[in-house]
Amino acid sequence: MGVKHIFIIIGLLLLIVIVGAYIYIKALGKMWVVNTPDKSPYFITTTPIVVNGILLPQKTKITYKKRHSWVKYEQKKPLKNKDITQISLDAGVTIEWGGVPITKIIKFFNPEMIGYTLYADFNNLNKNKETEFSNLWKSCDNSLGIAIKNPDDWSFDKDNILDVESCSVVYQRYFKEDIEQQLFLDKLYRELMKLDIKN
Repeated sequence: MGVKHIFIIIGLLLLIVIVGAYIYIKALGKMWVVNTPDKSPYFITTTPIVVNGILLPQKTKITYKKRHSWVKYEQKKPLKNKDITQISLDAGVTIEWGGVPITKIIKFFNPEMIGYTLYADFNNLNKNKETEFSNLWKSCDNSLGIAIKNPDDWSFDKDNILDVESCSVVYQRYFKEDIEQQLFLDKLYRELMKLDIKN
């Protein structure tokens, strides 16, 4: 083997080592990117305000879809309601939705679906306020997906509620062929519609 071949082999080995090191360093860098803070704009209410048909107490965090690179982190005033992606109540605070205390509402990520997911705090549900609806909801977990007509109304308005899309990951409308899931969600929706609650 000539000197020329040895230099070619050494050159190829160096190239492989450099490319491997580059890929390794880039992968390490991505680990830190995952832990960077969310840059989504948000507003913390300073007084009670009505947003999307819901009376929110002070210290509620309203998170918005990021529209512009310069609009990020905490904002001094509320942004457009149509851009709301999440409403999170302050620690230990709940509001009622359908007679159930909730801590958070997250808009559906899929733009083809109009609705939101509610997160309940069943520890704050009084025994005398339990209903068949709240018991069914509690039986599957704390999250409940609601399909609606008007995307700007997240209140408990039965005229605006089209369906119960999910109850945690256990029951999903997506799995149409699973009769048990569909029957459970149908029952949950019927019980929701029986409620005589305004909020």
